[in-house]
Parts: sequence; C-alpha cells; structure tokens
Amino acid sequence: MGLRKFVDKIKPNFEKGGKLHFLQSTFEGFETFLFVPNTVTKKGAHIRDSIDLKRTMIVVVIALIPALLFGMWNVGYQFHGSIGESAGIMQNFMYGFWKVLPLIVVSYISGLGIEFVIAQIRNHEINEGFLVSGMLIPLIVPIDVPLWMVAVATIIAVIFGKEVFGGTGMNIVNPALLARAILFFAYPSKMSGTGVWIHDIANNANAVDGFTGATILGELGTATTPAQVEAIQAKFSVASQIIGNIPGSIGETSIIAIGIGALILLFTGIASWKTMLSGFLGGVLIALLFNAIGGDNPYFNLPWYEHIFVGGFAFGMVFMLTDPVSSAHTEMGKWIYGFLAGAFAIIIRVVNPAYPEGVMLSILLMNIFAPLIDYYVIQSHIKRRLKRAKV
Repeated sequence: MGLRKFVDKIKPNFEKGGKLHFLQSTFEGFETFLFVPNTVTKKGAHIRDSIDLKRTMIVVVIALIPALLFGMWNVGYQFHGSIGESAGIMQNFMYGFWKVLPLIVVSYISGLGIEFVIAQIRNHEINEGFLVSGMLIPLIVPIDVPLWMVAVATIIAVIFGKEVFGGTGMNIVNPALLARAILFFAYPSKMSGTGVWIHDIANNANAVDGFTGATILGELGTATTPAQVEAIQAKFSVASQIIGNIPGSIGETSIIAIGIGALILLFTGIASWKTMLSGFLGGVLIALLFNAIGGDNPYFNLPWYEHIFVGGFAFGMVFMLTDPVSSAHTEMGKWIYGFLAGAFAIIIRVVNPAYPEGVMLSILLMNIFAPLIDYYVIQSHIKRRLKRAKV
C-alpha cells in the first residue's frame, strides 16, 4: 500500500536519533490513526482484541454523523423558513454545512493542538479521546456562538477537564460537557437555552431584522396561561419534535437521528444499554410525577414524552451519559447513575426556571458522584459476601 510505504519511509526521522525525534509523539499519533498498531503482547495472559481506543472513538464519531448531517440541514431549513423562502434539501444542507464546518474545525484545531503540545511536553503518546469530544462540542452549542468562544472553552476543558487528571481515561467529567458549561456560565447570553439564531439582517436583504428562533423550552418559560401553553405545543408539534425540524442546538433536535446513533452504539457494544435505558427511565418517571402534581408552572404539565423529545435530553442520555470514562462502571452502579442523571435533568428543567435545559448540569453532577456510587455498590457486594462466608 502506497500510504503505508510512505509512512515507513519517513518513520526513521521521528525515531530516537532522527532529526525530527522531538516530534515522535505527534508522528505516532498520526500513524496509529491511519493504521492499527503492530505492537503485540510479549508475556503474561492477556485478552486480545482487534479494536483499539482509536477505533472505539471512531465508532462513536460514526454514530454522531446522522445527528450532524441532520443538524446541518436543519440550520438551513430554519434560516430559509424564517425569511419566507422555499429551499430544497441540498440548498438547506449546504447552507448549514458552511455554517457548522467552522465550529468543527475550530473545535478540533484548538483541542487537538493542546493535546499535541502536552503530549510533546510529557513525551507521551497522543490521547485519542478528543476524536469524540471534538465532534460533540459543535453539536451541543448554538450555531451563532462565536468561534473564539468555542476555542477558549475547548482549550480550558481539555486542560482542566482531562490533562490535569492524566489525560484520556483519567478524566472525572465529560470534557465536551465541561466546554459547554464554561460557555454557559461565562457567556450566558449565547447559551441560555431559550433561543437559537436563525438569520442576521446583515447577511440577508429580505430580513427586516435579526431573528432568533425561540425553542419550545424557552417559549414555555414565558407562558402564563393554559391557552398560551396549548398554542406553544401546537406550534411545536410532536411530529416536528421527533423529526427535529425545530430550533435548537445543532445536533440535539432530531430524535430519529439520535436514535440511529444509539442503535450503532448499542449494536457495537460501545455504550452501556443499562446506563442509557436507566437515564430515560429516570427522566420519564420524574416527568410523570410532575404531570400528576400539575400546577401553574407550564413545565409541570409538559407531557413526559415531550420532555424526552425537546432540548438536549435524548442527545445527552445517548452520547454524554454513556461516556465509559466518566460514568459508573459497576453493573448496579450504571442503573443508579443513569436513573439519577435522567431524574435530575427533568427536576432542574422544571423546578429552576433559570436553567430550562438541565441535562448538562445533571450529567456533570453525576460524573462527580459516579466513583462514589461505584464505591458503595462494591462495598455492598463485599458485605453481602462476608455474611454468606460467616454462614
């Protein structure tokens, strides 16, 4: 293979004694990205598998592609609809493609750049985890977030969310969610969760003014009467919520696209079905509880299935909650961890009007408590076995 021969030809330059040996970590990162490493175990008993961490991360990226492609189309669809123009599928998609692409490029350049620098300083291999984080970050932010904000948040998240703990596999929180949290608290006007940019007067002569499309969660927060709530629910039909042709963050609107990604993750065994299922169960049960309580708060009366469909709930439960590093690892711990994350997401959304989108805060909170959950699950197993041993 020509590419393999080329890599082998230049490889000595990056090995010890070569003129570019100081870039060995960077070279190995690119080489193992292109080809499966040819290193094998020499001694001891090992479980051997054909998949490595890079391939695991790439499967997650593949699972994200349906949400990414639909998100690109939806950006164009929302734009053309807001100015009263009819556009075809490709026209909508290409408009969204050129809007979303800079976010992806900035996310990967800033995040991988930091990882490359730290790997060179430590003389370690390049961490692979950012292959997923670099794609997740653009999908969970509004389309109009400034690129420099994305770069700053990504750099801070990589340094303080991963590298200070030792890099990929050692982080205690999800780096992509940490980047969103940094944006949320540092620049709340851009990450409120109540409105999403659709078009700007400066870029379209047909627009009478700049226009921000309110999300269903944002509009419900302004409703004061049952009639207003019903009007909002009619505006955002359940079919639209499932398809995803509504305002929202780039990758979070389409339940169908997210569902395809979930099937890929579950079929390949990359994500835990227990964590994912328990997250949805927690959200559904708490939503049903609020529905039973009722009251003047319009979020209390939002049907449980709409709680699942709108905002970032489904995306978070599928792609964020199931992060194998920052989630619980014991079998019982996965059920507890997922259930509490889904429950707290709905509680924050309903009870605290300042945070209409509680998924981010809920998952970050449970990331912190995941080790504690595993600890008590293990301790309970130990106590149970000790009791049996005494008998």
